[in-house]
Amino acid sequence: MKSNNAKDSHTNRHAAKNSVAKPAGDKGSDKAKLSSKEYEKKLRELQGELCALQQWVVATGQRIIVVFEGRDAAGKGGTIKAITERVSPRIFRLVALPAPSDREKSQIYAQRYVTHFPAAGEVVIFDRSWYNRAGVEYVMGFCTKAQHDRFLKFCSVFEKDIIIDNGIILLKYWLEVGDKEQERRFRARIDDPVRQWKLSPMDLPSRERWYEYSRARDLMLDATDTDAAPWHIVRSDDKKRARLNLITHLLKQIPYKHVPQKKVKLPKRSMKHAYDDEKPMAKRRWIPERF
Repeated sequence: MKSNNAKDSHTNRHAAKNSVAKPAGDKGSDKAKLSSKEYEKKLRELQGELCALQQWVVATGQRIIVVFEGRDAAGKGGTIKAITERVSPRIFRLVALPAPSDREKSQIYAQRYVTHFPAAGEVVIFDRSWYNRAGVEYVMGFCTKAQHDRFLKFCSVFEKDIIIDNGIILLKYWLEVGDKEQERRFRARIDDPVRQWKLSPMDLPSRERWYEYSRARDLMLDATDTDAAPWHIVRSDDKKRARLNLITHLLKQIPYKHVPQKKVKLPKRSMKHAYDDEKPMAKRRWIPERF
């Protein structure tokens, strides 16, 4: 007669044999849904810290580059918006370059990106970056295999010698969305008029070429995930959690401190040269107040 322990062991082995591991991007769905109230509260706290980071960057003249890459519909745009909506666009500069012009195609590959690198007291966020060569350009045939190989060979040298050794903080984030969630988001864009603009000419081919992009991602990470400039992978099936996790991580990578601020005192309105300044406005072209 078999013991209960033996029976349990057999059952566990059977379950393990028949279980199917979730793809990396599809994990996280078992967590309870984050309420909007909870999300907004935590996001507000993190945005307050981003404002403190901004003050420190300006005060110290620090230069920071944040690179956002990932599959199409992985949530890069929403995450970048969460980072930038409470800070100054003159300090946190967003760079989202279109396809290169004929003139830019004749330049050194990274040249059009370098022109956007930060000056003292700036944070530059790249929504897609020089890593286009490792992804869309390679998969869609916009560069040769030799160009792709050369990029992977020298990219880490470029990042260390040109960026990091010049005192710029470089952070690289890859947002990984699962197969099912990407399909859901694409279908939502197709069906929703206010989101159809998000569908670029490259989006639908990226869906068709899922595994080609996966292999390109793997080659890129193998070649450019270095100690000097590591890739930080963000699970993004849950957009709200992804944003909070990424911003929390970003803040911990930068040794910023809260800079003391002078207390602001609102001055009283001077009554010198006072007149009825509302009267001249009465006959101006006011828009209809429909709401």
